[in-house]
Amino acid sequence: MRRPRGDEGNALVEFTYLAIVLMVPLVYVLTSAFQVQRAAFGVTEAARQAGRAYARADSEATGQARAAAATALALADQGIDDAGPPAISCPDGPCLTPGSTVRVTVSYTVQLPGLSAVFPRRTGIPVQASHVEVVDTFQPGVAP
Repeated sequence: MRRPRGDEGNALVEFTYLAIVLMVPLVYVLTSAFQVQRAAFGVTEAARQAGRAYARADSEATGQARAAAATALALADQGIDDAGPPAISCPDGPCLTPGSTVRVTVSYTVQLPGLSAVFPRRTGIPVQASHVEVVDTFQPGVAP
């Protein structure tokens, strides 16, 4: 007499298939979120450090160089190597005059793998941070 064939062993196959179907997208979403968070932290710190470096410089040219170096260093700490130089503006008038403010903006686009295949027009997630630094009141005046 033959025993009817049951479902023995199918639970393992179903569990493995379901785990793959659910875990792969979950890992991709988490990795993408971590990449965006890392970039957000990096540009925030880069804008802050670039603003401080620029506001304490002796000249605008030196300030630009110091801000670019500070930006590159802060972003490199987060594993970001291909960001451009920071955008620097002085909304209160001439830069580096005592008491004026310096606004530094750092932008970066996070490239996510496979995103361009799904959304051809949008190839990354832009991340941007700004920081306003006040030039020291007692700093001697700097000629542009």
